[in-house]
Amino acid sequence: QVQLVESGGGLVQAGGSLRLSCGASGRTFSSYGMGWFRQAPGKEREFVGRITSSGSRTDYADSVKGRFTISRDNAKNTMYLQMNSLKPEDTAVYYCARVTLWRATIVASDFGSWGQGTQVTVSS
Repeated sequence: QVQLVESGGGLVQAGGSLRLSCGASGRTFSSYGMGWFRQAPGKEREFVGRITSSGSRTDYADSVKGRFTISRDNAKNTMYLQMNSLKPEDTAVYYCARVTLWRATIVASDFGSWGQGTQVTVSS
C-alpha cells in the first residue's frame, strides 16, 4: 500500500507563492495518477487538480486554473503543487491522494491512500 506525505505548507501573504510536495513510498508511483484536494474549516474537501501517471495531462478546478500547476518527478516518487498569486480563500489543509478511478466527473471517492495534509494559510 502506498503511503503519501505532504510538505511545504506555511503562511504566505496574498499574492505570494508556495510549492507543496507529495512524497510517495513504494516502487509503483509512476503507475498511477495523483491528485490534490483541499479542505477549509467548516467546508467539504474540494478538488484542486490531478495529473496522469506520466504527467502528460493535468486537470484543475476552475478556482485555481491559471494560478496553480501540478507536476511530478517519477524518478523521485514526488508530485508537486506550485501555487502562485495566492488568495486568502486558498487557505486550507492541502491533501494529496492516489487516483483509484480516473473519470470525467471528479469525486473524492475515486482517490485513495490520502496523506495527512499540510496547512496553507494566506493572509490578506
